[in-house]
Amino acid sequence: MKKYLNYFLLAALVLPLTLVSCDNDDEKDDLTNGSNTIVDVAVANSDFSILVQAVQKAGLVDALSNPNASLTVFAPTNQAFAALLTELGFSSLDDIPNSVLQSVLLYHVLGEQKTSTQLTDGYYSSLLAGPAQGLNVSIYKNGSKLNNRATITTANIMADNGVIHVIDKVILPMSIADHAIANSSFSSLVAAVSKSGLVETLDSDEVAFTVFAPVNAAFTQLLTDLGVTLDDLSAEALTPILLYHVVNAIVPSTAVAAGYVPTLSTAQNRNVSLGISVDGGVKLNGSANVVAVDVVATNGVIHVIDKVVTPPTVVDIAISNPLFSILVEAVVKADLAETLSGAGPFTVFAPTNAAFEAIFAALEVSGIADLSAEQLTPILLAHVVSGNVASTDLSSGLVPTLNSEKSLDIAVNGGVTIDGSINVVLANVQGTNGIVHVIDKVIVP
Repeated sequence: MKKYLNYFLLAALVLPLTLVSCDNDDEKDDLTNGSNTIVDVAVANSDFSILVQAVQKAGLVDALSNPNASLTVFAPTNQAFAALLTELGFSSLDDIPNSVLQSVLLYHVLGEQKTSTQLTDGYYSSLLAGPAQGLNVSIYKNGSKLNNRATITTANIMADNGVIHVIDKVILPMSIADHAIANSSFSSLVAAVSKSGLVETLDSDEVAFTVFAPVNAAFTQLLTDLGVTLDDLSAEALTPILLYHVVNAIVPSTAVAAGYVPTLSTAQNRNVSLGISVDGGVKLNGSANVVAVDVVATNGVIHVIDKVVTPPTVVDIAISNPLFSILVEAVVKADLAETLSGAGPFTVFAPTNAAFEAIFAALEVSGIADLSAEQLTPILLAHVVSGNVASTDLSSGLVPTLNSEKSLDIAVNGGVTIDGSINVVLANVQGTNGIVHVIDKVIVP
């Protein structure tokens, strides 16, 4: 589980500087001034005396007394704070640095008023700054539970500047692993991550991740398609699949764009690429839909998906991208799909549909249907080089292809061109058995 205290100390470094503390003695004298703010309500209730002390010590009285604010506070009772002190190994609030208290308390506050009827199940952004600018750490509500840890025992205590809901435990910010554990919709994912030994990786604050998290139904479908149970899959089999859902960077939904991104899954000593499309909603590899976004953890962000994506071969990369539909049609007609799905490795220079349409016009044919398998095979094999050759490994010169009668004349000069006029327009789409470079013309032997 998380080393909460270490995270709080780190998070405190990025807290908004607008939260100005006051002298504790002066604060205590001026907490009530005839208004009925959230702080006033807490002061008037003896069961919140430790919460009030914590707010004073953390210098948050002004923030929670702001009459222009509209807040939701999940307020731990004295008993909840006493349990937290025991959990963290402290004897009193005096043992906790102010910065840590700020982090803890801000995680209990939403920046908008939400009564119990407005608090539907799901994720809410707290006021605690997250691992990247503009992202605040999420709280998960399910029924009367928060983070599957605290229970809302009394709701809708209204104040002039918001609403208070009483909770029986202090909630703590969660890592990616903690978020998955807290939400029963990810129980299959948690079981897979545990079996593969990746919990510690996804629990670490040393790095920041984006995780595309499949729901239970997605895992059920995968296991059905494979004809196995989770028990039948070894850790070695699960690890590359799970790491294929992890990007080694924070990518909030506002930054998601069409293209290919490297994942933590590796093959051929390189990170396997994940294809992202954004037409009509975000899809992964043309099949998995992103159904919920921006669950912010202490060490990254989670986007929820409805299907498990598996690391692709070079053929799978082509199949999942509609820009290669003519190439796929040609490969199938030439009966090369099985060959290019083999162990390889292969380097494929993949022409787009537009590239094929241009050569159809030059040949005065309507499409693949007008070409025989015997005509297509030498053309397609001229697009394949043996080995996993990334763009950084290419150098100017002749490169043999799987068509023994055709070598590619490669020129590397601020870009890569083939045979003088064919451009590599996108490089290094890594698959499990090779790598794909996208080109804008068909190579003719």
